[in-house]
Amino acid sequence: MSVIVQKYGGSSVATTEKIKKVAETVIKRQKKGHKMVVVVSAMGDTTDDLISLANGISKKPDKRELDALLSTGEMISSALLAMAIKDMGYEAISYTAYQIGMKTSGQYGKSLIEDLEVEKINKSLKEDKIVIIAGFQGINEIGDITTLGRGGSDTTAVAIAVKLDGICEIYTDVDGIYSTDPRKYSDAKKLKEIDYEEMLELASLGAQVMHSRSIELGQKYGVPIYVGLSCSEIEGTVIREVNNMNMESKPVTGLATSDEDIAVTIKGIEQNINILSNIFEVIGSRKINIDMISQTAPIDGKVNVSFTIPKDDTYECMSIIKQFTEEKNIFIDKDITKFSVVGIGMKTTSGVAAKMFKIFSDNNIDVKLITTSEIRITCAIKQEDKGKAINLIANKFNL
Repeated sequence: MSVIVQKYGGSSVATTEKIKKVAETVIKRQKKGHKMVVVVSAMGDTTDDLISLANGISKKPDKRELDALLSTGEMISSALLAMAIKDMGYEAISYTAYQIGMKTSGQYGKSLIEDLEVEKINKSLKEDKIVIIAGFQGINEIGDITTLGRGGSDTTAVAIAVKLDGICEIYTDVDGIYSTDPRKYSDAKKLKEIDYEEMLELASLGAQVMHSRSIELGQKYGVPIYVGLSCSEIEGTVIREVNNMNMESKPVTGLATSDEDIAVTIKGIEQNINILSNIFEVIGSRKINIDMISQTAPIDGKVNVSFTIPKDDTYECMSIIKQFTEEKNIFIDKDITKFSVVGIGMKTTSGVAAKMFKIFSDNNIDVKLITTSEIRITCAIKQEDKGKAINLIANKFNL
């Protein structure tokens, strides 16, 4: 008898009526002979509302207390879903992260899952109970509640599936994974399957369907992840290891954009690798993600260095850089969109970058920064050019 770990996002449990619909769907699967574990996010915009409450109290809420506050959203959802299932005549029990020993480490708001205990879950499953878990949260080494960051309930679900040797299904308000966001490109094609590596790149680059750390966990432990529309029979997308040979005919699988970063330029730094190393080491120690690093050729022993960081980390990053140079040497560009194309087929197909830059050149789309990997090309472009770039590139590469 298989264990199925399902995750329902905030839009899927946004109202009591939707929670009842999820309860019916979960019960239906249990009736087919499966052991059911369900991970839930906070209802609708609850997390945003809680953040607004915190900001109404403090301009810079204490991170420990903010995590304690935000974790309540998932607790509400899990308790309500358990109530709904019981009201329909079936056994259910809700657990918080503390109750299942979801151990985390790292910073508040960005914590990482270290391990979890499954004894209570297994005991409840043996008693034919549907187990409901509050996602997005954990307990650190000193017993404080921590949160996993936006989309962290995906990671909770995959981690539980790994420990229970179960199947993982992620349900949300979209019916699968598309080559690009269908809200931005109406002809976007839904993918029947996608490789872990491709999905990891797309998730980290702005595709909001999945949390990138959940993909990393699935890939590490070989757990396929199904992504589909909540309470629907529409076929979704499976994230798994895909045979690379089948990808050669289509070099680009997906396209992602993100407006959540800024570009930081530090001008006139001494051409000394130790200085840059120290700057990046301190930034990295604060868990600030640096991307798209570019350096100019040295002039009179000095260089300019540019890189991108998340907008939310602007203040903290600036305070670090000011320790190494004067504020007049630091320039912030907020008008950037990270535009990325991803595909395993790039490993064996040449000319993708040339086609992409030719299209940009022909249509007066300026490229501010570029970074690449074996299966990805990312450019920083002006935000006003995003829509045009999506349509041109998606059409060219049949996305």
